[in-house]
Amino acid sequence: MTSVSPTIVALATAPTAGAVGILRLSGPAALEVGRRLAPGIPVEPAPRHAYLATFVDAAGQALDEGLFLYFRAPASFTGEDVVELQAHGSPRLLQLLLARALEDGLARLATPGEFTRRAFLNGRIDLTRAEAVADLVAADSESAVRAAAAGLSGALSERVRALEEPLRALHADLEGVLNFPDEAEGADEDAGARVQALRAQAEALIAEAGHGRLVRRGARVALFGPVNAGKSTLFNRLVGEARALVDDEPGTTRDALEARVEWRGLGVTLFDTAGLRETPGRVEALGIARTRELLSGVDLAVLVLPPGTAEVDADRWLAEAGATPVLRIDGKCDVEARSSAMTEVDARSGALEMARPRSGRSEDSAAPSAALPDAERDVSESAPPRAGGIDGAVSGSAARIAARPGVSAATSPRSGASPVLDASGLEPAESRSTPRHPSAQPPTRPSAATSEVAAPSGTPPRLRVSGLTGEGVDTLREALLSRLWGGGTPSAVALVSERHADALRRASEALSRAESASRLSTLEVVSGEVALSLEALGEVSGTSASEALIDAIFQRFCIGK
Repeated sequence: MTSVSPTIVALATAPTAGAVGILRLSGPAALEVGRRLAPGIPVEPAPRHAYLATFVDAAGQALDEGLFLYFRAPASFTGEDVVELQAHGSPRLLQLLLARALEDGLARLATPGEFTRRAFLNGRIDLTRAEAVADLVAADSESAVRAAAAGLSGALSERVRALEEPLRALHADLEGVLNFPDEAEGADEDAGARVQALRAQAEALIAEAGHGRLVRRGARVALFGPVNAGKSTLFNRLVGEARALVDDEPGTTRDALEARVEWRGLGVTLFDTAGLRETPGRVEALGIARTRELLSGVDLAVLVLPPGTAEVDADRWLAEAGATPVLRIDGKCDVEARSSAMTEVDARSGALEMARPRSGRSEDSAAPSAALPDAERDVSESAPPRAGGIDGAVSGSAARIAARPGVSAATSPRSGASPVLDASGLEPAESRSTPRHPSAQPPTRPSAATSEVAAPSGTPPRLRVSGLTGEGVDTLREALLSRLWGGGTPSAVALVSERHADALRRASEALSRAESASRLSTLEVVSGEVALSLEALGEVSGTSASEALIDAIFQRFCIGK
């Protein structure tokens, strides 16, 4: 390719003002064109030596002073003669230098990724390393930078080669037995075991495809749940700034908000979504529809529930996420803690009130609301609303009766049954047909070391989080990273792209068929499937990549790279 390729030129830096701007040339006339812009350079410059040069226009007038570097073929990035002019980063100056380089027709403007493409075609790098160049340029998180750098140094290439070379040797042995049975007798005896081991290697690489996708584009996490559950406050806490409006009025968030953060090197896009309920306003309904659409496209959804939400109601909200993995948490745990403290104070006040003499006033003469402690009188108002229109909220009268010590919902006057009380006047646990409303009995606040609430048997406990105070937020962040990534470090992954994953999947499927054929079919079928697997692997390394595939890969590169 080197002897017939035209010389190409392009700006290697962004067309914006900066300290340094670079003009890059590659091809047989690179040195000649470069010396026209910097005539003071020797006819035979020393390779890899930085010359201080004056860059001039066609009339010989000075435009700038900078550095001139020459890389002689084949010891250059592209494998061709390469010249770089490092000038000051004036966009207009760089355009003048580029126009001067194109004046005499000895060079043409490079196409996107053409420098890296020539490096690939000239054998300087394989296709996986070429793609790692684009990944490194596009990297927007530490894990993406480190993983792309590992790919550029050949980490993925080595793993693909470790699979491709023994597979090629196996195919040669099988073809030898088929074409020269006397000379290659016995070379196919362990073909089944060899195929099985190679298929396991391919599947190990496929398993990293999901991690590679997360590293490339970052993880996507959505907060969702009923209105007024504390999603926006938690979103602001996780982002580290007040991005979402927060108000006591339900339905404040009308549209999906997003923010980019980086946790332990992994880029994460967080979404705050509109709260779900059945009777929203017209604009809010549009936000809810967008929430449901967004939930189907994220990597992980976080179901934020109001304090005291029953597990059966949590399961109903869970259905909104469909097939998306969900982490359930209890939001606003600071509200629950304050309610617990107020209930304890009310309980002590009620005990003192009952110990005082009644002064001749009968219980019947007192106002009905005054005869009940605050926790019982206000239960219908303080109980969290069942957002989303989910039925099951306790009615006012039933809630007040159920809130009395020793009375269950099943023994309310509506049912006509009498409560069953133990010696202490409290209903035994085994006699409760339905659970009490959370605000009808003083909850026990977990200790500071406890960040989860108990759940029914077989159900994982829910994290307790407060976006207002920050309680449990660090634990939540670790839980999210664990669910997204699992063990290990994001930067340690071999960057397996969707294209790589598809090729590896086809290679593994062909090896699986070859393994079955080694037991049930002929040697010709085994060899044919091994050949298909080799062809698929060649698309990863580039040994069997088509021209159309190469075009598609390098089109995503920037000009000058």
